[in-house]
Amino acid sequence: MAPKEDELSPLVEELLESYRESHRTHHIGRRALPSRAECVEIVQLLLQVFYPGYFGRTDLAPEDVGYHVGVALSTVREKLSRQIEIATCWEEERIHLEGRKAEAPCRAVCRGMAMQFLRRLPEVRRTLISDVEAAFEGDPAASSFDEIILAYPGLLAVTVYRIAHELHRLGVPLLPRIMTEWAHTQTGADIHPGAEIGGRFFIDHATGVVIGETSRLGRDVKLYQGVTLGALSVPRGPGGRAIRGAQRHPTVEDDVTIYANATVLGGTTTLGRRSTIGGSVFVTETVPANSRVAVKPPELRVDVRAARGERRGDQDLPVDGPSADRSSDRPPAERTSDRPSSPVPNVSKGEVA
Repeated sequence: MAPKEDELSPLVEELLESYRESHRTHHIGRRALPSRAECVEIVQLLLQVFYPGYFGRTDLAPEDVGYHVGVALSTVREKLSRQIEIATCWEEERIHLEGRKAEAPCRAVCRGMAMQFLRRLPEVRRTLISDVEAAFEGDPAASSFDEIILAYPGLLAVTVYRIAHELHRLGVPLLPRIMTEWAHTQTGADIHPGAEIGGRFFIDHATGVVIGETSRLGRDVKLYQGVTLGALSVPRGPGGRAIRGAQRHPTVEDDVTIYANATVLGGTTTLGRRSTIGGSVFVTETVPANSRVAVKPPELRVDVRAARGERRGDQDLPVDGPSADRSSDRPPAERTSDRPSSPVPNVSKGEVA
């Protein structure tokens, strides 16, 4: 049974009051926001342009490709022009509400920005080809380029990032973030469109990778799952507001490999070229070129317990959990070793090799 109307009235009024108290958490009576669905459709059309035959139509004949690409680009131009116009009008309104002056560009200017973006696509595709090559060379489990393009979440995340980064460079508000956050939900990799990333970039497995806005990555960088390139702390200005624009995230030079779950923080932190950063390390200081950084491995204890029902001589060997440690009954070569492993530099203490 539906609740009585008089039961809902107090709730409605209470919610309306909360809207009046905080105008920044609703979008009522204001200009339209960009469409997330349209942004995703633009990305999906561009996937067809970058990787024809893999996305969209999979039965393309050579004589059809020119027409197919032309239609896709024409559709992208119209959709992107409209979304840029909406986003810039939103930005103008937002700035006005903050008491500043701004002038939204006219429709012709927005169309011109869309064309500037489209002219960059051949160069973007050349970079993406290098990314696919790096993935194939860097992952022995990859059987073909087809597998990488169709199945690798890391390549999808990088492709969407490269689209969004070009829009970010043009100064288009909001759209780049919508695109990369969509990719984040699809792949588990969170790459800010403001980051600068060179060619031949490969993210293996992708899940949990975070690359912050002011990160700078060179060529031939390889990341594994769970890697974070983040900020140490956010500098604050008057009134406690975060200072924007300063570099807060690390610089990673050419030919660097960062293994799973490593965390690299700080705008003054640089990983020198040809360095290798081991898994699960925590780096907040610059690492010289040609370095290897790793956490000292823990000492492992292995207790080999007899399977239930096995016999030693005439006596049953009890198996009743951890208390049934029989390492002292075994020959020395089979006993648990208490000797520490060979020393490895401890990055938490700033050790590098």
